[in-house]
Amino acid sequence: MPGTRKLGRTTDHRRAMLRGLVTYLFENGKVETTVTRAKEVRAMAEKMITIAKEGSLHSRRQVLAYVTKEDVVKKLFDEIAPKYQDVKGGYTRIIKTGARRGDAAEMAIIELVEPKAAEEKSVKKTVAKAAKKTASTKKAAPAKEEAPKAEEATAEAAAE
Repeated sequence: MPGTRKLGRTTDHRRAMLRGLVTYLFENGKVETTVTRAKEVRAMAEKMITIAKEGSLHSRRQVLAYVTKEDVVKKLFDEIAPKYQDVKGGYTRIIKTGARRGDAAEMAIIELVEPKAAEEKSVKKTVAKAAKKTASTKKAAPAKEEAPKAEEATAEAAAE
């Protein structure tokens, strides 16, 4: 287990709880839980995705030893892991949602990040920056052309 947080539970209870949360995360794409649990779930979920990216029978069996449902393992290997094939980490995101009403525990949503959307945003930003640069050079070029016209106008006025 990557983390050292005990979460107020025995080892077996903690392991079972985290296995359940990781399975639910892969099944539904996001989970609402406490911040400390979310941090532990993130560590295990990212480890499982990294193992699943390998795609071998051995890696499938390793993930099956942790994830509690076979159909979720199939989804992990067939849908989730291929999305992150070119990504080295950061498959999940933790969003803090505020305090829980009953005991004021700090809550968070942990969700899987869409890697394609992040790449598209960066491409759009670079395209927008390039457009701004070309627009600014186009604005600068007409200003240079206007300057000779102004000089011609003053020369014509002086000639008259």
